[in-house]
Amino acid sequence: MSFALWTPLAVPVILALLSLAVPVPALRRLAPVASSAAVLGSGLLLVSAVLADQVPTLGGGLLRADALSAYMLTVVGAVGLVSTWGGLGHATAAPARFAGSYDALISVFLAAMSLAVLADNIGLMWAAVEATTITTAFLVGHHRTRSSLEAAWKYVILGSVGVAIALLGIVLIYAASRGTGEPTLSWLVLSQAGLPLDPVLIRAGGALAVLGFATKAGLAPMHSWLPDAHSQAPAPVSGLMSGVLLAVALYAILRIQTITNAVIGPDFLRIMLSIAGLLSLFVAAALLIRQRDFKRMLAYSSIEHMGMMAVGAAIGAAALPAVLLYVLGHGLTKATLFVISGRILEVEGTPRIDGVRALLVRRPGLAVPWLIAMAALIGFPPFSIFFSEVGIIIAGWTTGMGAVVGIALVLLLVIFASLTRLTVTMTIGAPAASVTAGAAVAAGAAVGAGAAGAAVGAGAAGAAGAPAELAGPDAPAAPPAEPDRSAHGPRLPLILALGTTAVVAFIAEPVGTLLARAAAVLGGIQ
Repeated sequence: MSFALWTPLAVPVILALLSLAVPVPALRRLAPVASSAAVLGSGLLLVSAVLADQVPTLGGGLLRADALSAYMLTVVGAVGLVSTWGGLGHATAAPARFAGSYDALISVFLAAMSLAVLADNIGLMWAAVEATTITTAFLVGHHRTRSSLEAAWKYVILGSVGVAIALLGIVLIYAASRGTGEPTLSWLVLSQAGLPLDPVLIRAGGALAVLGFATKAGLAPMHSWLPDAHSQAPAPVSGLMSGVLLAVALYAILRIQTITNAVIGPDFLRIMLSIAGLLSLFVAAALLIRQRDFKRMLAYSSIEHMGMMAVGAAIGAAALPAVLLYVLGHGLTKATLFVISGRILEVEGTPRIDGVRALLVRRPGLAVPWLIAMAALIGFPPFSIFFSEVGIIIAGWTTGMGAVVGIALVLLLVIFASLTRLTVTMTIGAPAASVTAGAAVAAGAAVGAGAAGAAVGAGAAGAAGAPAELAGPDAPAAPPAEPDRSAHGPRLPLILALGTTAVVAFIAEPVGTLLARAAAVLGGIQ
């Protein structure tokens, strides 16, 4: 089964090289889809091995797939497949000299994320997360506009500061391991109870490492790069960043937390993660109330959900299965929403919420999946986010953190109301007169452009097939346009993603068993 450890690393790298070499754009666009499929297939194979009580290793244990790693690799592949497959219809035009780089960078991104979750060495995990800073910086600035380049630079600066802080923390953890007689960065070794690790160094190193990775996870107050990056990146990239990059950063936090808990106990990081989680919920609630951009709305929602996951991580073992289920549900839902948001942006021509009205009447092919996915994101049953949030809240009450989950619940209600209002604004109601008039003008312009040699005025009316005398102010109103029922891209990945989030919480075998084993790994049980 060791081949399933190198496949998610080698296949995306090979496909990235082919993306740069192959001159056919249609084939290049399939490379990220194939990379995601390879990662997902490897994850499922490793999950089957873990459920059969195997722990595949490679490179002398440098790569290792326990239950948590296998589960996270599956999440990376599943979210990647939804984003890349669903984004096949997304326009990613860039200057000719950058042809192929977009698809190659996505494949490299998937390889780096796979390495991060499979590495048993926390130094190698850090290097993989740092590699994503490089790849995603170019992806965020892919459109080469002023706003996208500004967002990319902000991401590079803040992301680099975060990973530098995390590196300092990892160095201190390595220094603390010198007391064992053989310094190591192996997570498997460091997480064992009873090791003579220096508690002072572990406290400082754990705090710095968690702070650094929290920057990559988009937790407040280190979140300021996230709204700009998510709103300016191409929609499939935004889905990958929200569903994969943030989740892998949280994974790194959970790994570091296990090491610190074994040495100094859970209270120190519990306070730190609780504050970061509640602050993230507060920031999201405050900024969603008056949000005007639907891609930024999704970005602030990512901050909210990462904050709730941080609260779950602070609660500890009782909430970990819910947190891990949350990772999958949020990743699939957010990838779906970002893909749809990209399609809405292309056909409507504006990211402003007040410029997109009555989608359910005008474009039901986009509005219906948008509404279903928003219901999943907000936390309606039977979608898994509902059960994840309920599980975290119940675990908090039963473990004496009622005040923390109580505050979180109030903030969740504010966010629920804000997202519901914004979604209704975009989808429900009758088309505004300006929208109808704009559609008529656009249709007339298209007809006029299609008529060779057509003149302005009566000539344009004649090209449209209408008598010139009807072109005056007394002309009857044009009949309403037919609703646009096109999905403007592949439907199947969206259906699979939303269907998975709707049923996964009800599958006890093998999903429940896998979640329990992954949570047990974080509790120190191998």
